[in-house]
Amino acid sequence: MHSLDYITVALFALGVLGVGFSFMKSSTDMKGFFSAGGQVPWWISGLSLFMSFFSAGTFVVWGSIAYTHGWVSVTIQWTMAIAGFIIGFFIAPRWQEAKVLTAAEYIQRRLGLNVQKVYSYLFLAVSMFTTGGFLYPVAKIIQVSTGFPLGWSIVLLGLMVILYTSAGGLWAVIATDVLQFVILTVAVLIIVPLALDKAGGLSGFTANAPDKFFEVFSGEYTLGFVLAFGLYNLFFIGGNWAYVQRYTSVASKKDAKKVGYLFGSLYLISPVIWMLPPMLYRVLNPDLNGFGDEGAYLLMSKEVLPIGMLGLMLGAMIFATASSVNTSLNIVSGVFTNDIYKKLRPQASDAHLMRVARLATAVFGVLTIIVALLITDFGGIVEVILSVAALTGGALYLPPLWSLFSKVQTGRSILSVSVICLAINVFFKFIAPSVIGFSLDRTEEMMLGVMSPLLLLCCYEVYFRVFAPKQGQEVSSITEPEEINESLETSSGNAENEHGLKVISWGIALVGIVVLLISFVAENGQAVVIAAGLAVAMIGIAMIFKIKSNK
Repeated sequence: MHSLDYITVALFALGVLGVGFSFMKSSTDMKGFFSAGGQVPWWISGLSLFMSFFSAGTFVVWGSIAYTHGWVSVTIQWTMAIAGFIIGFFIAPRWQEAKVLTAAEYIQRRLGLNVQKVYSYLFLAVSMFTTGGFLYPVAKIIQVSTGFPLGWSIVLLGLMVILYTSAGGLWAVIATDVLQFVILTVAVLIIVPLALDKAGGLSGFTANAPDKFFEVFSGEYTLGFVLAFGLYNLFFIGGNWAYVQRYTSVASKKDAKKVGYLFGSLYLISPVIWMLPPMLYRVLNPDLNGFGDEGAYLLMSKEVLPIGMLGLMLGAMIFATASSVNTSLNIVSGVFTNDIYKKLRPQASDAHLMRVARLATAVFGVLTIIVALLITDFGGIVEVILSVAALTGGALYLPPLWSLFSKVQTGRSILSVSVICLAINVFFKFIAPSVIGFSLDRTEEMMLGVMSPLLLLCCYEVYFRVFAPKQGQEVSSITEPEEINESLETSSGNAENEHGLKVISWGIALVGIVVLLISFVAENGQAVVIAAGLAVAMIGIAMIFKIKSNK
């Protein structure tokens, strides 16, 4: 990389840290720190959900599949769009209706304290692996781009995310998410036309691509796998405790619906744009093997981007991944502080709880770094991401999600489904291959992970409604909110919104200016860079004037 690329990355790093610390004074209570005052504009929350779900893993995991198998990588990601629309219509309004600080608090009020404790511990354990899975890919990208050691990349990026997440809470997460969306969009829209030109245009690409490269299903990614993975995405995006924040932090059920619809719309378009560069790189260099295909996207970026723009792309990937990590750290520390520590110390002051929240963010961040350092020992990032999805996605997130819609399910039935299904998945993943010589392929593993909890919940539903209707009324409704929520409603959500919108608008304008400055030294693709920079700068300036006119 050129020295200008390193300068670009450094500028973005300082900018992200500055955004996080700018919210330190406003995030002074639990409501502000973990739900941004409950008044986040729907479009900001929707973009934040999109960026929190997205990470550099998109370019490393799905980019690896795109390079090797082609169009099926887009097919897999379109299941996320379908999930987003279903969530917007059915699930997001139910979460917003619950009026809770965290999903764990909903579980306590609906299913009981003991059930909530078990789910909290399970969630905290699983989150270490999923968050580590977010952190590893961006470190891999830094290694491919700069030659910087993988381990040190993981440590330094992890420490930076811990710093600004513990400082600013959810608004810091949301604001940086929106800015990262803008940066990422600019970078990707610049690389796609340059990569197409390098590969000889669409005609050259299609003529030289491997056989079956544009098939909807390919290799181990069969129709069965895609259907099962689609169900997993529905359960995961609808029930993951980190994403539930995006539905509960807006003002109304209508806004919660819009959050899901925006997420779905973005995932209809973005996979096509994201997956083209690694697919095009297969035409230019068909010889990547082993874990080498994990770097296909960045290798294409290095091939075509002008000086400075590789730094922009790298910065976009780094901080897009950081948004996934900081979202997870924020909700994990929220679960620990509000749903575990608060129960042990009910008389703790809000100031004391805030200190615990920030310390919890740091501790869980360090544990995430350790897990990310061990990813290669677990079989690589693709294996970790898909295996964790199959093992925990349906078992952990579907049962509580089901209880949002069912009045007959009890704490015992919901928890038993999770525990039984986790045990079944662990047995077939880790024990059966060595003990009885039987193992599942990728499709079977994913199908087992999503269908077993679905079938068990259906059985319980029939049992309670037909054979034991009185037992099914054991816990049939949500109890009244705890005192903590009543006091938290006094947080000034409007003031935080105003500050957040100011930070976002100025940040977008500055991103546009940085891109324009890069265009002056670009050796190729200058027109594309100028157009992107102007568009972003004008959007930021228009937002600044709109905010001033609304005062």
